Amino acid sequence: MEDITHRPDVAGLPQLDLFGVATHERYRIETSPELDVALAGGAPCFLGVSGGKDSQALAYRAVEHLDTIGHAGPRYLIHSDLGRVEWRSSLSVCERLAERTGLELVVVRRQAGDLMDRWLGRWAANVPRYAQLECVKLILPWSTPKQRFCQSELKGAVLSSAVRKRFPKGDVISATGIRREESASRAKMAVWKPDERTMRKSGFGHVWNPLMGWTRSDVLDYIHKRGDVLHEAYTIFQASRVSCAFCIMSTERDLAAAARCADNQDIYREMVDLEISSTFSFQGTRWLGDVAPHLLDANRREGLAQAKERAAAREAAECVLPPHLLFKKGWPTVMPSPSEADLIAKVRCDVASAVGLEVFHTTGEEVLKRYSQLMAIATAKAAAGGLRLAKHE
Repeated sequence: MEDITHRPDVAGLPQLDLFGVATHERYRIETSPELDVALAGGAPCFLGVSGGKDSQALAYRAVEHLDTIGHAGPRYLIHSDLGRVEWRSSLSVCERLAERTGLELVVVRRQAGDLMDRWLGRWAANVPRYAQLECVKLILPWSTPKQRFCQSELKGAVLSSAVRKRFPKGDVISATGIRREESASRAKMAVWKPDERTMRKSGFGHVWNPLMGWTRSDVLDYIHKRGDVLHEAYTIFQASRVSCAFCIMSTERDLAAAARCADNQDIYREMVDLEISSTFSFQGTRWLGDVAPHLLDANRREGLAQAKERAAAREAAECVLPPHLLFKKGWPTVMPSPSEADLIAKVRCDVASAVGLEVFHTTGEEVLKRYSQLMAIATAKAAAGGLRLAKHE
């Protein structure tokens, strides 16, 4: 990780006060006509901060821009605390930003528990679902690239709720530090879009991505010019990004960087425990327990080795299920044949043995009976949905 405190190209630049950096094309803020109207009307503006470098740059540059255009509405920094999975110093970085910008920091948390609680709860719910044949394959506890609970439930949902709790009516703006350079998907994102989560009959919700055109170098130089320092994840542990300490999207290098921080080692072991009990690796084929095995005691290392063997047995059992029986919207959509029911029953017994679960419906006859129940339930739900739709037409 680049150390911006010793950059020869910026070392001689003056350390400017909070609002002393002149607007420069390199640090251009992007807006849209919709945003300009909302800002001119004094819409409340919430700047999302995580402790990472992009949100640091966002906080300073957005405040400067809002001052320049004469924005008269309320402004806040807002941070979603993900709990024990998050770097502990992230909140202190956000608090420092609040102090230096003079803005109130709104900290929100999921009422039902943190991200680790979400994973544990998901596994606790998935086991009885499988036992009762409410799913054809055992479902993993972890988030996935397609199901990011941190983004949807612990960030998006709680952040939008907090924004609208403060301002139930009128336009509200939620700003992020997303940049086009970060990924192909982010490169396609717009500077502005309607915010469905904060949209109300009584007011419009806006998502604002003002730093879309910035490069990583722009971000680092700008933070340096503001006289601020980066999160310890970058400067001490050489991580490339700040999110969860152990993120499903992290590289192996970043996972190892997080494991070097003593503050992260208890949650590291707790996450490895869930790998062991569930037989699901944290990242596809990458086991978190392999990232820093020296942090595990002998029992955990042995448990991890056994979990890998149990995972292989589970995967071998489930791979014989024909595609038409696997989950799709409205599952189950077809009744298995007697031979397919026998196969499902055998797979369930093999998975239960591999993972150490107690399951029901373990014969072909029991599987057929259960599918009849499930399809009847699905038919009743579809009929009820049709009735509700007809009433509203």
